[in-house]
Amino acid sequence: MTRLSTYLAKVFAADAAALFAVAVFLLFLIQCLRTFSVVSVKGQGLLTLVGQALLTLPSLGVVFLYVCVGIGLARGLRALQGSQELHIIHSSQRLPALLMAIGGYTGICTLIVLLLSNFVEPATNRQFNDWSASIAADLVGRTLTPNRFAEVVPGVTMLIGERAANGELTDFFADDNRNREMRRTYVAKSATVAADDQGYVLQLRDGAIQYMSDDRRFSEVAFARYDVALERLTGPAEAREVLSETNSFELVAGALATGIWDQDTVRHLAKRMSEGVRVLAICLFVAAIAAFPHGRRGRREIPLELVVLGTAFVERGISSNLIPPGPLDPVPGAFLLAALSLIVLVVRLRAFAPVAQAAPA
Repeated sequence: MTRLSTYLAKVFAADAAALFAVAVFLLFLIQCLRTFSVVSVKGQGLLTLVGQALLTLPSLGVVFLYVCVGIGLARGLRALQGSQELHIIHSSQRLPALLMAIGGYTGICTLIVLLLSNFVEPATNRQFNDWSASIAADLVGRTLTPNRFAEVVPGVTMLIGERAANGELTDFFADDNRNREMRRTYVAKSATVAADDQGYVLQLRDGAIQYMSDDRRFSEVAFARYDVALERLTGPAEAREVLSETNSFELVAGALATGIWDQDTVRHLAKRMSEGVRVLAICLFVAAIAAFPHGRRGRREIPLELVVLGTAFVERGISSNLIPPGPLDPVPGAFLLAALSLIVLVVRLRAFAPVAQAAPA
């Protein structure tokens, strides 16, 4: 890259980094408010609150980063337009340097997004789920007092008879009425908190699960042993998704080793790679509409930031509602935006291409 290209790329990156820093800080505050139950209900400290909020940032950051990248590029080009530097770049036939700067900026941002979506996000998902499971186990261990009803979390009440020296719980009882459509009651002669490859579980022995529907219908299932995830009793009953906790390198290596490319694995890989396509598409769009000078003065214009943000919403809407068959289903909107932007960019490049002067006779 030339010195001009490096300078322009730094201008674009500075605007994008400043905007992304503000967005990450706001997301961090929102996540702290959303996960405040770990302090108010689950009895954890502020360090746990901050740690869990930080672990959710990569997943949210991937969603917002490509928008910040597009807005940063738009702001940089608008600043060049306002200072007449964009006119000078075109009139002095330095358009290749400008395109090289945009290309380098787009490439680096794409690599950062792919690194986050393919490696950082799965690692933080795994750490977050492991931490949540340990919080659930700690909550049950601290809350349960023999022969006393304890509300572990709002809507879940537990009771134990005795606590043996080896950690075994006798005369276990748990009532989960968080779901209005189906109330569950667990009764067992003994219970033990254990850990498996999916996290912490409560191993119930010689008991029954009783169901009460919203229309007062009752059913009961007896068991000799039943394992229930602690997170099911202390938090949202959501099963851990192993694929979301596995980085792309491990997914590809596992598929190559077994020779089986199942649909879920391909979909996860395509979804992660689609974030890089979105960065490319949004940068092509901004370059097509803002990389060329104009002589409009004194006229009100729609801010480029709103244009980029609106385009990102439209792209997300198309990708969510227009789902073609095949592995590219997460990004039809991004491919459509990239194709249209590329056409506009090529047309404008031909229009703004410098005309070669005829040689003197």
